[in-house]
Amino acid sequence: MLRSEQALRNEAAQKNDLVTYLAHDLKTPLTSVIGYLSLLDEAPDMPSEQKAKYTHIALNKAYRLERLVNEFFEITRYNLQQITLEQEQIDLYYMLVQMVDEFYPILSEKGNTAVLHADEDLTICGDPMKLARVFNNILKNAAAYSFPNSEITISVQERNGQMVIAFENQGPTIPADKLSKIFERFYRMDEARNSNAGGAGLGLAIAKEIVILHGGTIRAESHENSTVFTVSLPVSN
Repeated sequence: MLRSEQALRNEAAQKNDLVTYLAHDLKTPLTSVIGYLSLLDEAPDMPSEQKAKYTHIALNKAYRLERLVNEFFEITRYNLQQITLEQEQIDLYYMLVQMVDEFYPILSEKGNTAVLHADEDLTICGDPMKLARVFNNILKNAAAYSFPNSEITISVQERNGQMVIAFENQGPTIPADKLSKIFERFYRMDEARNSNAGGAGLGLAIAKEIVILHGGTIRAESHENSTVFTVSLPVSN
């Protein structure tokens, strides 16, 4: 009971810290949006090229605000005990192909690409919505921390009744002490808070919980500017 109470206190403290961080993070893009819109409002005769530049900056900052607001909603909904699975047969190859296509605009911003290496007849039993969320969260993380103009590789193999899906990206090596915490709730690496890549630190924690509920495992390895997230799931359940 004491351990349980301490865990609840720690989680509450993490939530409070996170809300403080997010409130600070919200203020920065909001200030930029107001600033650039004020300039546009005060100078209606501004040259079109400069006007387009300011509008583009304001729009990007507004998108950043939208992402952070969505993170707030994610926190209020975050209750892993309420996750239930609705399992069915999934065309895994098609799911991953579709996801790569959806990420094309995000990846192309930094000249990145995602390449899928998998057989076309791969199927798995699981909750399609939940597993799509797992893969989406991992790919989003890979896209955020990849070097510009680099390739993200997604490979799938079936081994001993397990479907092994690996996401590899080229980016800064994650130190071992941070790698051990990367699946913890509300954990964000320091550099994430200082860039547009930073989220609430829930994506990978949720991914881990969903994978565990499917009877699988998820792990991360990072060395020599390469990071690999590997998900292993039973083919049938």
